[in-house]
Amino acid sequence: MSVVHQLSPGWLLDHLSFINKINYQVHQHHEPCCSKNEPTTSVHLESLDVDSMSVGSSAKFIASTKQEKDDRGNCEVFMQKYIFRPELFDINKPHIISAVHKECQSNEKEDIMNGIKKEISISTLRKKRKRCLTFNQGELDAMEYHEKIRGLIIDGSRQIIQESLKNGFLHPLSEKPEKCSEPIALPLDTCNLSELCDMAKHLPTLNEMELLTLQLMENDMSVTEQDLFLRLVENNSSFTKIITLMGQKYLVPPKSCFLLSDISCMNPLLNCGKTYDVIVIDPPWQNKSVKRSNRYSYLSPLQIKQIPVPKLAAPGCLVVTWVTNRQTHLRCVKEELYPSWSVETVAEWHWLKITNSGEFVFPLDSPHKKPYECLILGRFQEKTALPLRNVLPIPDHKLIVSVPCTLHSHKPPLTEVLKDYIKPDGECLELFARNLQPGWTSWGNEVLKFQHVDYFIALESRS
Repeated sequence: MSVVHQLSPGWLLDHLSFINKINYQVHQHHEPCCSKNEPTTSVHLESLDVDSMSVGSSAKFIASTKQEKDDRGNCEVFMQKYIFRPELFDINKPHIISAVHKECQSNEKEDIMNGIKKEISISTLRKKRKRCLTFNQGELDAMEYHEKIRGLIIDGSRQIIQESLKNGFLHPLSEKPEKCSEPIALPLDTCNLSELCDMAKHLPTLNEMELLTLQLMENDMSVTEQDLFLRLVENNSSFTKIITLMGQKYLVPPKSCFLLSDISCMNPLLNCGKTYDVIVIDPPWQNKSVKRSNRYSYLSPLQIKQIPVPKLAAPGCLVVTWVTNRQTHLRCVKEELYPSWSVETVAEWHWLKITNSGEFVFPLDSPHKKPYECLILGRFQEKTALPLRNVLPIPDHKLIVSVPCTLHSHKPPLTEVLKDYIKPDGECLELFARNLQPGWTSWGNEVLKFQHVDYFIALESRS
């Protein structure tokens, strides 16, 4: 369960616990009949040098599934368990260390919530001294919006954080043991998933209507590059499978489904015959920092509007869109995207990011970075749709409080906080996903990014 506490203002989530409750167990065979540590089932996409390929190249790379046979009955089967790296959620200090934070550290008995109040007032004074005259319209809009929700953030977070400190889920700074951990060796981006999606556009086209969903089975199978890029891939088993893609290994959790493609190749998702009861969207919003860093591709509002949400949505579908704190993006969702998709805005929630000691990761009134992000919730409106039964009305102004992952844009899971607002056993879809979840279909050009095996720790194998 990801929900640690549920109070009237919202929820405290444990993102790490949610990941590790997933059954990340992989069947493995040991010698003599299998090569050492070779997974039982893995899809290998080999011999492709993306950088050396010319546009339109028809060069092939081999795709095959390795399943070792036990004709002699002498192959030991082991279960390899994986857990997500806990250090990726080890945030003990705010990203910006303010004067009040140092004061809290020097006074062990000082109440953390009083520290938050002081931090708010200090950061406000700093902002006024630093920027006292000229603001552009975007800054003025952001300040006006912040003042509207500021009280909700303070009051709601105080209740949730105090409950978590009292019950020991969060730990005051004085009680948190000092750690001297070495830097984490994270995976190099040697397999650029978005580049592979671009390459897939130049592969020979197939009759998409004839392509069935690709099932990751435990028996011998052979797939081609078209199978991966032009089909939904499903793991319907109760165990995790490993896909080896360009020499990089990715964990595919049980009961999950994904499509690795960009916005120009969504037909497999549309042709699978499913509609969805909840659609979570995390668009790659365009902004100046993304342009400067060139860290990942982005889409304009016009491009995002082209996403065929009405074709994917079941009657009464709950649509949830992650939004940055830029007012242009908030207005775009409410005034452009949702109306064009026949979605009615019904609520606005906020994700508040805190440290393991319950402090905001950024000062609440920081003029640059805020410790919260927005979620805009809406209902897909279909004229012939019947009212949803046994589904609660969606409350407004709820808080989702959690310690964020240090991986950029690894959003907290929404499965449990949304379950009361969709029908039981509803179909769930995440667009622009970077990780997989059991019971969900995930789509994006980096859909396997955070499933890379290097983000996980392999525990001792057991037979």
